[in-house]
Order: sequence, then structure tokens, then C-alpha cells
Amino acid sequence: MSAGPTALVRAAGALVWRVRQGRLQVVLVHRPRYKDWSWPKGKLEPGEHVTTAAVREVEEEAGLEIVLGRPLPGLEYELADGRHKRVHYWAAQVAGRPDRPAVHARPPAAHASRDEIDAVRWADADVARRRLTRADDRIPLDALVAAHEAGTLDTRAVLVVRHGRAKSRSSWKGEEGTRPLTDVGRLQAGALVPVLSAYGVADVVTSPWLRCCATVEPYATAAGLTPDRRDPLTEADHADSPEKTAATVAAVLRTRSDLALCTHRPVLPTVLDVVRAHAPAAVRRRLPAQNPYLRPGQVLVCHVVRPHGSGPDEVRVEDVELHTPLGS
Repeated sequence: MSAGPTALVRAAGALVWRVRQGRLQVVLVHRPRYKDWSWPKGKLEPGEHVTTAAVREVEEEAGLEIVLGRPLPGLEYELADGRHKRVHYWAAQVAGRPDRPAVHARPPAAHASRDEIDAVRWADADVARRRLTRADDRIPLDALVAAHEAGTLDTRAVLVVRHGRAKSRSSWKGEEGTRPLTDVGRLQAGALVPVLSAYGVADVVTSPWLRCCATVEPYATAAGLTPDRRDPLTEADHADSPEKTAATVAAVLRTRSDLALCTHRPVLPTVLDVVRAHAPAAVRRRLPAQNPYLRPGQVLVCHVVRPHGSGPDEVRVEDVELHTPLGS
């Protein structure tokens, strides 16, 4: 009996890339069971976030610790049993020295046996295109190549985080800056850890108010980082001087590391205005535009093109993603 029409198998993987002697290269894996060359990928485990699955599957199948970059076109197709499979892909790079805090925050991954993966190869992009067994696997590769040729493939991530669910203002009798997270908020903070790790977060910038600090604390602890607390990201300082908040956010966008910025709902319009000012029209249309902008514990991932050369840095947000780590 075939599965119902709503049955969906979710999977994730990545196109790991590098440039050698001016040539774009990618990683392919060979699966002896299917006798095919494909991208490292695999099914999500129960309760696993899609970005976490992508990072885990690449490490298991290709033996590489990676950091995700820009999202690439995914694929969806019907399986033999009637279910549909949806595969999410990202561009990715092998984690380097600046990314080690993020890798440190991950659990160890077991490598695939030779019965599952018996070869891992770096190949020039044009060679990989010919070697891929499934024609549809060329779709994310073509997008990767196009981004490389446009100079927008090499990106870093700035993750805008709204703090987890906090106790209500009406129920809290202490100072506003000490209002804590609820039990749900603490679960949301924990669920952020693998998502921030997947994007290689090496710096954490946060409002110093308790609910923001508690939201980023699990990741900072796992990664061995000390959060950078900035007063302009608090609700009170933002109300007094949104210009200072905007300047802080603009400085964060210019930072060269992958980082997370945690703040409050009333501050988000100013944060998004700064992002919008550095994004092309297609990206601006995809930014949250209505209150509450982000739900508690949600993450907006901004992919910022890395500047090249010694000239002044030009900040350009080339792509965005929205993730809900808990319950997504």
C-alpha cells in the first residue's frame, strides 16, 4: 500500500566548495549501493533541524567539518513507495581556524561505513557536472557556479536572533532588564545551539538584558565564547537613541566573522532597516515587514558577501533565511 499524498521525507546536504588555482572545486561522494556519484546528504533525524542535518550528513559521508553558506536550490522527487523526498542544500566550506568555536559546539559525528560511502572526491565544477549520476543534482551546482561567477558565493553569516520567550511584563515585579526566560524560552535557547554552530558563529553580540544573555548563553558556553554585551541593543537605549542602535548594527554587519546578534522585538525594526539598506531589492522583499518581525527564539540568517582586496568594505546582504530552531 502506497503512502498517503502528504507523506514527505526531508533530507539535507551541502555542496562543499573551494577554489584551487583559480578553479572552483566541489566534493562528490560515491554510494556503492546505488553505484552513483552525488552530493553528501541524508535524512533528518527525529526532531533534528534541517541545518543541523546538513552539517552532520556532510561530516558523516565526506568526513569534513563544514560551515554553511548561502542556500542553494533544493530538490523534490517521488520515491518508489509513493512518498515524496525533499532535499535542502547549502553552499558550504570546510571549517577553518576562525570557525573552530562553532565546531567545538557540535556533538561528534560517526563516519559512514565503506558499504555506504566508498569514495570522496574533490573535482572541478565542470568535471563534477559530468560525473553526477542524477541530472537534477546539477541544479544546485549550476546555482553555485553562477554565484561564484557573480562574486557572491563567498559569504559570512550574520544571525539576527530574537530572545526566547520571557516571563510577561505584567507577571514580573523586578527591573525590566532582569526579566527572565520561561521554561519554553530556555528550551528555545538550547535549540539555537546547533543552528548557530551550523553557520559557524564565532562571535556573539547581545543586549545585556537577562533574557537576551540567557538566550545566547547555551551556545556561548558550548563554543567557549564570551558574549559582547552592547547597551544600544536594549529596549531602553533603543528608545532613547535608535541612531546609536543603527550604528551598532551597521558595525556588526561590517565585522568579518560569522556572528549572532541577539536583541528584543521593539529593536527589530531598526535592525531590519539597517539590513534592508545593504540588500538588493529581491532580498529586501523577503525580510520580515510586520510586527512582531521575529517570533521568540526565531533566527534571521543574513548572508553577507565577503569583501575582497584592500579597498573599503562594501557590505552587501546577498541572501536571507528564516529559521525557527524549536519545533521547525
